This record gives sequence, C-alpha cells and structure tokens, in this order.
Amino acid sequence: MRTLISTAFISLDGVVEAPGGEPGYRNSGWTFKDVEFLPEAFEIKGREQKEATAMMMGRTSYEAFSPVWPDMEDFADYKVMPKYVVSTTLTEDDLVSNWGETTILRSLDDVAALKETEGGPIIVHGSASLTRALSDAGLIDRYHLLVFPLLLGAGKRLFSATDKDTQKLRLVEHEAYANGLQKNVFDVVR
Repeated sequence: MRTLISTAFISLDGVVEAPGGEPGYRNSGWTFKDVEFLPEAFEIKGREQKEATAMMMGRTSYEAFSPVWPDMEDFADYKVMPKYVVSTTLTEDDLVSNWGETTILRSLDDVAALKETEGGPIIVHGSASLTRALSDAGLIDRYHLLVFPLLLGAGKRLFSATDKDTQKLRLVEHEAYANGLQKNVFDVVR
C-alpha cells in the first residue's frame, strides 16, 4: 500500500490559503511577506521531492501550479514524477504537455484504489478542498506541516469542520526555528 502525505504551509489558526501570493485573498503571500526566510526551516520541502514517487493535487492547485512549476528549478524533481489530479471537471485537453505523465482521478474511490498499488509515497501539495476530503475519508497517512507564527483569520482551512470520530495523530518529527516556524510531521494512527 502506498503512503499518502499531505504537505502544507499553515498558519497557527489553520489557514492554508494563498501562501505563495495567489490573487484574491486578503493576506496573499503570507509565507514570504510576514516571516523571515530561513533556509533550514524549508529543508523538508527538498526532502519531499526526493522521497515522493508521485504527486497529487486537486484541480484548483493543478491550474495554479502547472503553468509555473514545470519550468522552476526548485521543483525539477516533480517534473519527471507521475502526477494525479483529482477532479470531476478537468479534461485531458486541460492538461499541460510539459509536466510529465498526468492522470485524472474522478473520485476518492479512485484515490483509494491508487493507494492499493505498488510504489512509494504520494505527496499532496496545496489542494485544501482535496485534503479535507481525503482526511475525512481516512485516506491520508501522514501530514508534513510547516506552521507559521501568524493568525490570518478568515481563509481556506486545511482541516474540515465535519462532525466525525477523533482521528489520532502521532508526532514523528518536529523542530522549531529562530523565525518562529515549526515543522511538525504527524503519522495518522490507525
């Protein structure tokens, strides 16, 4: 069974919206505007590219990343790995041609089936709506969270407000940095 890892930049109050400067959000770009950059705090991002064997995202994140990431040196390892986009509306004609093999999955059942295949970890970037649905369905195995010392108030949240049974997490790696960022890696306890 493959491991599904959700990775996110997240504010202390749980917001994940527009960390990189995406338009339309009041606090857009909060990861680089409001917190001093320390390279060591982002070491996990490079490690994710080396350890993942596939990348998954929702339609909105695919539409934001696909015009930019294929040509960015910082994301070179992602260019060659298989990508999965979970969407009920995206078509093959919507996929970019310069970002390697991309497969559209139509449902959480498709994600569950993919997890049953052979292969290494699948990393989920961005994709707040998808992450909430995957979490609620019990499909996420691990969380990589870079927690920023910010309270953003309104905005898309990583975790849903669904009334559900407790989901226990086990902290397997953590570190705090001089700029206030915290790295928290949690395994989902089954």
